[in-house]
Amino acid sequence: MSEVGTEYLRKFKLFKDLQDTELKEIAPYIRIERYRKRDLIFAEGDPSNNFYMVTSGRVKITKVSQDGKELILEVIPEGEVFGAVAVLRGMPYPANAVAMEDTEVIRVSRAAFFRILDRFPQLMYLLALSLGERMQGAHESLKNIALERVEARIASLLLKLAQKVGRPSDEGIVIEMRLTKQDIAEMVGTTVETSIRTMSKFKKRGLIEETSGRIVIKLPHQLEELVQ
Repeated sequence: MSEVGTEYLRKFKLFKDLQDTELKEIAPYIRIERYRKRDLIFAEGDPSNNFYMVTSGRVKITKVSQDGKELILEVIPEGEVFGAVAVLRGMPYPANAVAMEDTEVIRVSRAAFFRILDRFPQLMYLLALSLGERMQGAHESLKNIALERVEARIASLLLKLAQKVGRPSDEGIVIEMRLTKQDIAEMVGTTVETSIRTMSKFKKRGLIEETSGRIVIKLPHQLEELVQ
């Protein structure tokens, strides 16, 4: 664990409008922490003592279903925050946060977080915008799990990831995030076998490709038709 410099803070939308002198005020409150793949950052029910942002890697927010299966509610990519709602409401974390790969985060204690918001109240507006979008996405994901067929759920997931972390290329839209079939299954509430079959079907139809461990969406409009 170490103190972060202002250059790290420039990676985050939350701090994009602050001046260097203001970032220097914030820096002493922030610490860097590193986690290995599958390390638990916090568990459901833990006290919400810290607010986090991902510097590199990715974090999954999970819950365990009644039948003991892990369900991924959300994937937090580089530059995004997590743990904020629980900190703001003073409630225990409502889910688990787990590193999906070797991951670096910056951590702010709850007390320091409120001092920062008190000093820079404009950050609350940016945070509210981000959390509103994320909560809407999580609600839609849970609704899809309950109502949609698996093929539509996986197509919807790929389209959302393309919008969030996609990069246009000559081959199509590259999802800049390594996803296993297990990850996909847990994110849409299905089995690994069904995830494998569905992704294979998409590849045979030319909707997607997999290159260097990353998914490339070749025909996004046809994926959208599966969701409708």
